[in-house]
Amino acid sequence: MSCFSCVGKSRRKIDTKNSIHTEKLSDFTSADKVKVDLNVNDKSEDVSKHDQLSLDVKNLNLNLKDGVSKDGKVAKTFTFEELAAATGNFRANCFVGEGGFGKVYKGYIEKLNQVVAIKQLDPNGLQGIREFVVEVLTLSLAEHPNLVKLIGFCAEGEQRLLVYEYMPLGSLENHLHDLSPGKKPIDWNTRMRIASGAARGLEYLHDKMKPPVIYRDLKCSNILLGADYHAKLSDFGLAKVGPSGDKTHVSTRVMGTYGYCAPDYAMTGQLTFKSDIYSFGVVLLELITGRKAIDQRKPAKEQNLVAWARPLFRDRRRFSEMVDPLLEGQYPVRGLYQALAIAAMCVQEQPNMRPVISDVVTALNYLASQKYDPLIHPIQSPRKSSSSPRIRSEGHRRITSKDSETDRFGD
Repeated sequence: MSCFSCVGKSRRKIDTKNSIHTEKLSDFTSADKVKVDLNVNDKSEDVSKHDQLSLDVKNLNLNLKDGVSKDGKVAKTFTFEELAAATGNFRANCFVGEGGFGKVYKGYIEKLNQVVAIKQLDPNGLQGIREFVVEVLTLSLAEHPNLVKLIGFCAEGEQRLLVYEYMPLGSLENHLHDLSPGKKPIDWNTRMRIASGAARGLEYLHDKMKPPVIYRDLKCSNILLGADYHAKLSDFGLAKVGPSGDKTHVSTRVMGTYGYCAPDYAMTGQLTFKSDIYSFGVVLLELITGRKAIDQRKPAKEQNLVAWARPLFRDRRRFSEMVDPLLEGQYPVRGLYQALAIAAMCVQEQPNMRPVISDVVTALNYLASQKYDPLIHPIQSPRKSSSSPRIRSEGHRRITSKDSETDRFGD
């Protein structure tokens, strides 16, 4: 699974009311290019004046305020025929995996002279038109070196496909948890560089996008790796515009992935930027420990990564027990302490105790700049841990609540 992080078992999603929209939408008149306008109004107009994406936005009653997309950003559109040709009619040897959205293929678009990753929506799958539209709108407005680039999309009849830049190293999950025999684990320097890159991508969403966006699905399988392990966030189908003005949170149906979802959000449905900070803390813990956020094949007290780590945070003498054994002692002690301190702050139970993303970025940029060289710096003696060895598990569960959700881009 070397192409795209959304693929794999970890994308399973549980929707207890089957509330994802899968209704048929009207046919449309295709256009060479489609302006992505998030301020589509509710006025009734002739279908021929609309592209299919605009119809999807209207039918889902999505709305964005604060002047989004007034800069006239344009998203590339592709015909289904073009994307079928790019994948050899979606032939088996182009298939790289399958997730909640549908199947993912590696393809080559001749007119762009570019290798791409193509996600094809499964009409009967666990995600639907809403996630497709939200992802197109979010990535059409975003541009940052730590966010995956959306090249374009296809909305033709019932077909919905997303076209992304191809990420040759796949997802962080594949390099951290699913190592094939003989595959070398990523070293400490690379792990800190990945954490720093992911944090910068999240900072862009929180602090620099207008309006700011809460990611809501930060996890290892959604962090893609390019050349030299350059990290990029991907899969924005659950993204939601954050609170503005005097508002402190956005009330919404609970959605995310079990093990990464902040407890305050899971209990109240009140989504804040600090919900993403908690998820980031879980990812950072995974990078440090090599453990999964949830691993049901471990002993009961070790299945939840955060619950296992909390008592260890309080005893510096036990910090070495938390390090991924695959690092074989090749890590800086001071860097470990600092990384664990950041993770511990991010996964605080009280959201107001968690740091803002800009402070996380500052700290991780510093850690990533401190290079560890096992030929120069000491190798730590492994300490015997009471925990069980790393075991592969079946992936993470997507969760949703039973409550009805307000529109992701609405009030």
